[in-house]
Amino acid sequence: MSTDQPTQVRSGDLLHLTRTASPQFARPITVRVIRALTDRHTYHGWLWIDAYQLGSNGDAIARRELYLMPAGARWLTSLPTPFARPAARRPIRQGSLRVG
Repeated sequence: MSTDQPTQVRSGDLLHLTRTASPQFARPITVRVIRALTDRHTYHGWLWIDAYQLGSNGDAIARRELYLMPAGARWLTSLPTPFARPAARRPIRQGSLRVG
């Protein structure tokens, strides 16, 4: 992850968005920017972007238009490693097989 914040959002940027970017991100999301929508009027320091929301495996799961404060976004250089859950163990049922 990068500690240097770029001055503007560009196509291809990988952003991690939390409440610091906008109150709408109570549940943090990761997006890949398609483009900044600079033709829309916003409050100073805010921006509309067109982006793909990414799932835990890095695949695009939704295309979204988002309103955010870039100063609150965190630029990523790669996707975070997904949390691996242990496989659920299913009990073996005795006597459930029929041989016929």
